[in-house]
Amino acid sequence: MPFADKLRDAVIGKPHDPFNSEPRQNIAMVAFLAWIGLGADGLSSACYGPEQAFVALGQYTHFGLYLAAATFLTVFIIALSYNQVIELFPSGGGGYKVATQLLGPRAGLVSGSALLVDYVLTIAISIAAGVDALFSLLPPSAQPYKLATEIVLGILLIMLNLRGLKESTRVLLPIFIGFFLTHAGLIIYGVIAHAEGLPHLIPDTITETEQLTQQMGWIFAVSLFLRAYSLGGGTYTGLEAVSNNVNLLTEPRVRTGRYTMLYMAGSLSFTAGGVILLYLLWSAQPVAHQTLNAVTFNAIIGSWNLDPVLNHGLLAIVLLLEAGLLFVAANTGFLSGPKVLANMAVDSWVPRQFRNLSGRLVTQNGILLMGLGALGILAWTEGNVSVLVVLYSINVFITFSLSLLGLCRHWWVSRYDEDNWKSRLALALLGFTVTGGILIVTIVEKFTEGGWLTILITGLIIGVCALVKRHYEQVRQQLRTIDALYAPRPDWGEDLPEPPLNPELPTAIFLVGKNRGLGMYTLKWLNDVFTGHFKNFIFLSVGEVDAESYGGKGALRSLQYQIENSLRYYVNYCHSVGLAATSYAAFGTDVEDELETLVVKVVSEYPNSVCLGSKLIFDNESWLISWLHNHTAIAMQRRLHLREIQMIVTPIKV
Repeated sequence: MPFADKLRDAVIGKPHDPFNSEPRQNIAMVAFLAWIGLGADGLSSACYGPEQAFVALGQYTHFGLYLAAATFLTVFIIALSYNQVIELFPSGGGGYKVATQLLGPRAGLVSGSALLVDYVLTIAISIAAGVDALFSLLPPSAQPYKLATEIVLGILLIMLNLRGLKESTRVLLPIFIGFFLTHAGLIIYGVIAHAEGLPHLIPDTITETEQLTQQMGWIFAVSLFLRAYSLGGGTYTGLEAVSNNVNLLTEPRVRTGRYTMLYMAGSLSFTAGGVILLYLLWSAQPVAHQTLNAVTFNAIIGSWNLDPVLNHGLLAIVLLLEAGLLFVAANTGFLSGPKVLANMAVDSWVPRQFRNLSGRLVTQNGILLMGLGALGILAWTEGNVSVLVVLYSINVFITFSLSLLGLCRHWWVSRYDEDNWKSRLALALLGFTVTGGILIVTIVEKFTEGGWLTILITGLIIGVCALVKRHYEQVRQQLRTIDALYAPRPDWGEDLPEPPLNPELPTAIFLVGKNRGLGMYTLKWLNDVFTGHFKNFIFLSVGEVDAESYGGKGALRSLQYQIENSLRYYVNYCHSVGLAATSYAAFGTDVEDELETLVVKVVSEYPNSVCLGSKLIFDNESWLISWLHNHTAIAMQRRLHLREIQMIVTPIKV
């Protein structure tokens, strides 16, 4: 084995067999386990969302009570609205799929592009917030090493995901439960310890609000609250994870999904709202190089009058659990982002390479793109969570708003077929109003502070995707023309004579793909140029197991049928004109490796042979167009020439 292959296997791991059900076997989760397995992304936002909202209030901290109440309501409104997505898409309905099916392909493109940026930022903000929690335990002198730590953790997560390692419920369970129990305990104790201030909290808040409005006006007060609310509310994401992964839940999936959503909404609203309430009751003030959670929890634990070493140890446990949950949440971007890319690649919005699976059966190209994008964002922002929150919230709520707008349209169109359409429409409309409001306020308030950049990036992605789609549509149209011209519908009978193959005679080995016209063009070209020379005709094809065909056994069987049916077409054509022919098929994630193995096998049996393939030629071929296509024939020609096996590539202009 070459050294490069040994190094790859050592870092990433040895390849898996795509037809072995064990690597892709998923255990259906009941609601409680699904809450743990899918809730990390949502619950982890309580580590930085409340802080961003509370700090945005400045000296007017009494608005924190309104924030706590608004947070509680916002989470439940979004959760209840997304229950409808679970009902309409019981096999899983991510924001891209929902927008595409309910609003159309263009809305799906916008939603998908926003999701891609969102998942890159999910990785970046989770890593940055997790490192912030860890460095809150260290002295200020350690701060210069924070960005380097974030970069190293990002690289480590990329490597783990390239291996195909997904967090199991058993591994996540102690981190998740430990985080929730410690934070719930601190929130309950912190509120009870300052219970004497609760009776005066609401009256004092109302009085201070009246004084502020008299001094500064209602517009100032409302703007201040909306700004803080949008910054905090924009981070309470992860609720869509249930609707994205309904297929992992036990039957009945819809009911299990609703219970899971209830657990997630309840835990997130309690934790996020409770943390804001703690800030208010304990008069939390930002401290340099520490998170506001660390400051508040340190004050609560310090009130127990324990040994200083024990105090620091307890605080370390709490913050380590925060960091652990955040790093698990970062993995969501590596799991969901490549899935969105693969779905968009199926619809030809992005290069088809993002459908490809590595030998470890993961979408390697998508993982690398998500990871490198996150590392670039971390380097550019220097891991500043305040900046990342602004970039993060806008794209999250673009997808939320489009999904809920799609629900509104669906229930309005279905009003004649559904008895309870009014209540469902009202709930979807309420959710759209909330998410759309957060989106607008965030853009307006933070446009000049980085909001313009995320809109620009998302817009550029939309533009590039549109160009890719147009190119693929043009090529697809040309290929249909070639198929119609060179591969008409078969008119031969079923009982065709099968001339015998003779391994000693000249043999033509054709490397063919899904488009029959290309293979038939090469076959007819060969017979025209070398009339009567070749006596055996062998057709080889590899079914590429990608993200689309790896969706389940049914999809793999469909791929097998497609490849076998295509090969049968070539063989039957040859038999119909009196030529000896046969075919061989293989399936795998690396087409070139599988083809090379097939060719070597056939050449050993038919030594007097020549391989043939075809390549598309474009008038104005650029590096981008070259990247959009695999050029398998050229790669195979080089591989086979190194083995001293002859191969001819026939060009076809499109």
